[in-house]
Amino acid sequence: MDENTSVALHRSQVIDLTTTGRRTGRPRRIEIFLHDKDGQLFITGIPRADRTRDWIHNITADPRVVVHLKDSVAADISATARVVTDPAERRPLVEAAARQWGRTDVDEMVRHSPLIVLTVVTEGAHGRDGQHGSR
Repeated sequence: MDENTSVALHRSQVIDLTTTGRRTGRPRRIEIFLHDKDGQLFITGIPRADRTRDWIHNITADPRVVVHLKDSVAADISATARVVTDPAERRPLVEAAARQWGRTDVDEMVRHSPLIVLTVVTEGAHGRDGQHGSR
């Protein structure tokens, strides 16, 4: 990954995220906000206690994802996603997102917001340019 792409990746921003549908096996792409806290990339969202979002179910079934940067740099970056359920691990990341969004309901977010941590796949690990097959 070149320097411009790396810098762009670690700037909090709106991205597209492609997961693999757990039932269909087909790519599923959503627009979502990517956060960076001290170099750790993560995605969270608005708290919702009544259901788990489909993209979380997809990641649980297949943690391979593609992050599509589309702001200052356009790039597709392969990564793995890990769903974070431990409250002690969740709190600092959720607090960082809440600060950025100006939210004050951190406890509610810790309990009910989706949260995944992303690990970028190093180049060469999955073919040319770190891409996953047909995604």
